[in-house]
Amino acid sequence: MIPEHFPTQFILAGIGTEIGKTVVSSILVEALQADYWKPVQSGALEDSDTETVRQLISNTVSQFHPEAYRLTQPLSPHAAAEIDNVHIDLNSITLPITSNALIIELAGGLMVPLNDHELNIDLVQKLGLPIILVSRNYLGSINHTLLSVELCRNRNIPILGIIFNGPTVSSTEHFILNYTNIPCLGRIGQENQLTKDVIRNYANQFAELIRSR
Repeated sequence: MIPEHFPTQFILAGIGTEIGKTVVSSILVEALQADYWKPVQSGALEDSDTETVRQLISNTVSQFHPEAYRLTQPLSPHAAAEIDNVHIDLNSITLPITSNALIIELAGGLMVPLNDHELNIDLVQKLGLPIILVSRNYLGSINHTLLSVELCRNRNIPILGIIFNGPTVSSTEHFILNYTNIPCLGRIGQENQLTKDVIRNYANQFAELIRSR
């Protein structure tokens, strides 16, 4: 279960798309035996991120809460919603009721539009929860990570820490952590195959790291 002094509910935000938020979600859901919720799912409705997390975890405590919006096209939510003739209304997105810990995964990065006037960052503010930022090393990732951090700080959104997913680039990670003074909550290597055992092994590592905070 979630350790003392660590928030019982938080949001996983990525520095961009295809960063690995769902993998990180699976690991943290398993580590904390937390519930999982993705408010907006764009495309892959039969193989959604919710189903991916469900298939990768091993514990029997976690519950999976239904998405507020299930959009048929694998596009930015605002574009997918337009095709489906749906308007994403932030007022209709409310936190699931649960007595358990809750991990919330965003659809894309913080500045991804949900409708013509509102972004993921607006949803984060509405939900009023801290975030964990998922970063991945690639050319430009320093810029994307620092912009995400700056955006959250400008909006007074607490950042619990950064998780690096994928191949390690020590100079990049050192600069990001030193410049932002945000703790690293852990690293996930480049795995050839994701299985329950792989997720469980990382979950055990993350549980220890989080307990030490």
